[in-house]
Amino acid sequence: MKMKATHIAAVFCTLLVVLLAKSQVSMAVTCSPVQLSACVSAITTSSPPTQLCCTKIKEQKPCLCQYLKNPNLKKFVDSPNARRVANTCKTPFPKC
Repeated sequence: MKMKATHIAAVFCTLLVVLLAKSQVSMAVTCSPVQLSACVSAITTSSPPTQLCCTKIKEQKPCLCQYLKNPNLKKFVDSPNARRVANTCKTPFPKC
């Protein structure tokens, strides 16, 4: 009986870990163009993007189409340098 209870507890713990991991992955990204401020120098000049910039671009990737629809942001997000930065960061530019 004790072995069966241990087995059930192990299965429950495994299920709990899987559910928690999935909830972390599916958490929504908060779209905030300010998060891309680490990329300003790389986008506005020919300097390479920093690791922080690449991290932020990857985090904000689900938001890029939304930024492209904003006339105030489009000129920065849709620039050749922004595409270069995304490519350097190995983040495919979205097709919206």
